[in-house]
Amino acid sequence: MPDATRRPLARHGRLPRRRGWTTLASIVASALAVLLVSGTSVAAIAGAQLATAPKTVKLSTDDQSTAQTADITAIKGGANILLIGSDTRVGQFDSDEDVQGARNDVTMLIHISQDHQQLTAVSFPRDLMVPIPACSNPETGTTYPAAASAQFNTALGNGGVSCVVDTVENLTGLSIPYAGLITFDGVIEMSNALGGVDVCVAQPINDDYTGLHLTAGSHNLEGSDALAFLRTRHGVGDGSDLARISSQQVFLSALLRKVTADGTLSNPITLYKLAGAALSNMTLSDGLAQARTLVGLAGTLRGMSTANMLFVQYPVADDPADSARVIVDQDAAHTLNVALQNDQKTSLSDSSTGRASKEASGSSGTASSAPSAGASAGISTGTGSSTGSGTAAGSSGSSTGTGSTSGAATTQASPSSTPLPSSITGQSASEQTCSVGND
Repeated sequence: MPDATRRPLARHGRLPRRRGWTTLASIVASALAVLLVSGTSVAAIAGAQLATAPKTVKLSTDDQSTAQTADITAIKGGANILLIGSDTRVGQFDSDEDVQGARNDVTMLIHISQDHQQLTAVSFPRDLMVPIPACSNPETGTTYPAAASAQFNTALGNGGVSCVVDTVENLTGLSIPYAGLITFDGVIEMSNALGGVDVCVAQPINDDYTGLHLTAGSHNLEGSDALAFLRTRHGVGDGSDLARISSQQVFLSALLRKVTADGTLSNPITLYKLAGAALSNMTLSDGLAQARTLVGLAGTLRGMSTANMLFVQYPVADDPADSARVIVDQDAAHTLNVALQNDQKTSLSDSSTGRASKEASGSSGTASSAPSAGASAGISTGTGSSTGSGTAAGSSGSSTGTGSTSGAATTQASPSSTPLPSSITGQSASEQTCSVGND
């Protein structure tokens, strides 16, 4: 991906007032709320919540068959789940786009390794130009022909959840038998259930579009403030959708650290609230809407170190045909795709944290001693267990700070880990980072 210090950056579209991608917190937290606990708790909570969950949706025949017959804890090559944040854009005051129907403005692929030692969450930019297969809209019956190049976030409107799954499968070469569609209300309920999420802000964020105004330092965000933080594009980095993704990773990493620490997972009342906030705002694929599947997922993630939970952005480059769009960075994408296909452990030791985030080097959670945005994240992941003080091996700075998890950040790279190209930005959930405002 082009270095932000070397050339102008594309600014990808205007930000509508209310976006389905704002449920990014509930996308990951939903997996945590009903997954990272004992099997008994998960069975009780998942069963109760699924009884009142929204309708389910069908995927393609092959994906449906896999989900019906496979044990999610033992799928060869690991388990893949696609989580989608939708956006209808109806009545949004600041949208200048002529669009109809839902858009998948957040799409995140979750890959859980077969040995349950690593989770990789891959975010796909909404403005990415990709091939989209022929799809039929399940609500209207309209059939859309295959497109050699179309904006990624049109897939949901073309053919629903199944069309988004098929598009990502074609892009990555993976089989994705599980999927969930999320609505925006979950983020408010989720953050409230947790009592807020502590995030670090490197420099002031001021965004009149979302109403978010934060000073530099540490902030506990819940409800509408958490929603605004996840929505803000004009307030962070270079104002692009790509900058927003890296800023969102700051929030999600802090959320994961909080969910896995401080007794959160041993409190049945909190767990029930978290599960309810997630599942009541989700439409699940048939295979995912099963108590046994959620219980199985609990087993795959129980005890996994946050240092082995990676957030990465699918590698892209500016589209030479349209400055408001991006295209696939083919070489870097190939490396990532092959690693996921082969269920290889990966490391991010040479990657930056993204366009709107930087690593925090002190324990205060503020940005006063943080290195520049392009500094190496220094997180190396693999099969090693976490042991201690919150410092990642090889890191250019300490990953401790507000919301950090004790005993979750020290890990050594596995000899078999695959280093991802430096153009792939991201971070581990154990890494303390700060969102960078654009003042």
